[in-house]
Amino acid sequence: MKVSVNWVKKFTDVDLPTDELVEKIGAQLGAVEEVVDLGKKYQGIIIAKVVSCQKHPNADKLSVCLVNDARAVKDVKRNKDGYVEVVCGAPNVAAGQMVAWLPPGVVVPNTFDKEKFVLEAREIRGVVSNGMIASARELALGDDHHGILVLDGDVKPGQSFAKAYGLDDYIIDIENKMFTHRPDLFGMLGIARELAGIQRQPFKSPSWYKEEITPLSDGRKNVLRLQVKNGLPKLVPRFCAVAIKDVKVAPSPLWLQTYLVRVGVRPINNIVDLTNYYMLLTAQPLHAYDYDKLKTGILGVRMSKKGESLQLIGNKTVKLEHEAIVITDGDKPIGLGGVMGGASTEVDSSTKNIVLEVANFDMNATRRTAMAYGLFTDAATRFTKNQSPLQNRAVIAKALDDITRIAGGRMASPLIDDNRVGHITRSLKVDKQFINQRLGISLSGSEMKRLLENVEFGVSLQGDVLKITIPFWRTDIAIPEDIVEEVGRLYGYDHLSLSLPTRSIAPAKLDAELSFKSKVRDFLAAAGANEVLTYSFVHGSLLQKAGQNPGDSYHIKNALSPDLQYYRQSLLPSLLEKIHPNIKAGYDEFALFELGRTHVRGLLDQEKLPEEFRRLAFVFARKSPLAGAPYYHARWFLDGLMLKLGISDLDYEPLHGIKLSKEGIAAAAPYEPNRSAVVKAGQEVIGLVGEPRASLKLGLKLPSYTSMFELDMETVQQLAGSKPYVPLNRYPSTEQDITLKIGQDMSVQQLDVYLAMLLDEQHDQNGYKYDLSVIDVFQKPNDKQHKQITWHIILEHPERTLTTAEANDLFDKLSVAASKKFKAERI
Repeated sequence: MKVSVNWVKKFTDVDLPTDELVEKIGAQLGAVEEVVDLGKKYQGIIIAKVVSCQKHPNADKLSVCLVNDARAVKDVKRNKDGYVEVVCGAPNVAAGQMVAWLPPGVVVPNTFDKEKFVLEAREIRGVVSNGMIASARELALGDDHHGILVLDGDVKPGQSFAKAYGLDDYIIDIENKMFTHRPDLFGMLGIARELAGIQRQPFKSPSWYKEEITPLSDGRKNVLRLQVKNGLPKLVPRFCAVAIKDVKVAPSPLWLQTYLVRVGVRPINNIVDLTNYYMLLTAQPLHAYDYDKLKTGILGVRMSKKGESLQLIGNKTVKLEHEAIVITDGDKPIGLGGVMGGASTEVDSSTKNIVLEVANFDMNATRRTAMAYGLFTDAATRFTKNQSPLQNRAVIAKALDDITRIAGGRMASPLIDDNRVGHITRSLKVDKQFINQRLGISLSGSEMKRLLENVEFGVSLQGDVLKITIPFWRTDIAIPEDIVEEVGRLYGYDHLSLSLPTRSIAPAKLDAELSFKSKVRDFLAAAGANEVLTYSFVHGSLLQKAGQNPGDSYHIKNALSPDLQYYRQSLLPSLLEKIHPNIKAGYDEFALFELGRTHVRGLLDQEKLPEEFRRLAFVFARKSPLAGAPYYHARWFLDGLMLKLGISDLDYEPLHGIKLSKEGIAAAAPYEPNRSAVVKAGQEVIGLVGEPRASLKLGLKLPSYTSMFELDMETVQQLAGSKPYVPLNRYPSTEQDITLKIGQDMSVQQLDVYLAMLLDEQHDQNGYKYDLSVIDVFQKPNDKQHKQITWHIILEHPERTLTTAEANDLFDKLSVAASKKFKAERI
């Protein structure tokens, strides 16, 4: 947002040096990106009067002029009357004109930001020209280069051109993002109000802006038919329009052009320039139509129809594929509402009658249109900040007055005001202590009242409570916290106390969930697994491959991607999906795990929010198979984790035939029932472990040696205990494998639990410590009635070194007991 300091000074006193003003703006208003000293560009340019204009003796298209600068310029050659000789090639130069004279030594303004061109006294066809008389282009005030710029207004020879037209100015460029919630600050009037406020000065808006004056016809018949049909009252809450007859389109007065040029807007003609002027002043965009180019005299407002095309100002044609608000002539689109007008009704030099429009468009609809078609215009920038519709009538009345005064013409239709918002007065009540507590200050109610009244809030003080009437232009004020921000900014954040708030120095209590997750992560990472983080949303096809019903997932209507349309019901499908890409990348063996949340639909009676489940999922994959079933590889990681977490008394029941809850059914869907188990700790089900079903392996291209588990982290955390510290044994251990042959129908788990029970008894009787783990399950090809299970047993004693005979004796007891109980044969 480019701010002209001289423009702002017309509405409030700015009695600070520029550097202090910039510092104050940065501290209390917004980040300043650049400060431009515009006066340097016009330094040395003088207003002069052309006293005489004679044809050049040696050139047909040149004139020799004598100019009177009231002797303002020193060190320049003059004639006996004190006039200066200047050669000019403009066809419109004539005696009696007031012009902008660039004496020798002055930089031509339109070269100031490029390679500077410095004028000098030089001979042209035998006549010395002292500088030049400038055109609008050379003064960087427009594109006209066909003739010199003839000055208007009450100016005198010898005056500084910059000072006479307000170009001795500073332009402060403030970052737009700082004002994104402040629609009023996209106009000079709003900026002036804020500068007054941060200087602790009272501000008063011009009476025409605060009073909705109704323009009156001049008494003659309304000769131009005009009608408004607003088909979108919610998206266009206010639409004002009026017809003006017999205008004369011409270049704007120089004072108006300089206002626009200062802030980077190119002058076009008096009608368009006035609409831009009042947009820059009030932040309310305006638009003018050539009335005679309208076929029906009916301005309509509707949504675009797919496939319509519209040629915009600047001759860019857009095909309206995305919904947008369009302004129509009858039913034909002639403009994109809130963004840009159409070329078919553009005001040009032949225009005689116009329609002036001042409307209000929904901020979100405008933003969608601007983004869809890449049209980031000044109007769209302002409408996307939620401009107040309560300023429309005042702005159109003032603009109408200036158009008839500057461009001639007269009001030729009633002022149409399609107003769907009324005149709502908004108010808030805020306790002064509420403000002071949040800012850490101790302002009195009267001090707060004064700060707010400086920027035209209506405030009455009732004890410690401020009853605040919100100005119509402040659409951003909605809750008491907004008033806190307002008081803090106007008071000055740099005046707030730097003392730290009182707080306890006691260490923060550890978060139990985070600590538990860290313990799980540490173990699995130490065991060689890698943690991954996948999206909480998955494609419906992945759910189907995993055997899960997409209807049991929450469906996201505005998904970020087609691949992310459904909440996941379990973590495993997301992890399994990552196996094939990793194997393809050259990783032959790896383990992945993820801690995350899952959601299953239909578990609550009244589903206002989805029910979440905290889960841990783990997968192990190997390109080439190992000996034994993959199931036991996942079991190895799972048993180690449970040992680390202090969870004992684990039981593994075959998944096949187990009745599960709805969320359990979703979690179990990826598993092969005959090669998987339900994990229990005591009577609590804590998860599932096993191998993926064949269809899932095929669908995700998984290697045959893949196993996995998924745990309910909430239940596991509740069961986890603290594992007591046990010092390392001072005596060496004895390790031995034992293989038992059992019937095909006997469960490995059943025999494993029995051996562990026997070893527990030996621990109680003789103090033996042990570690028991299944390392192999084997079946001979020619013996389908039996299978051989191999256990690895580590045996130690805390007080002595075990002898070989003692260890063999224990292993023999285990074999005998297993033989008696299960008819197991030791191999």
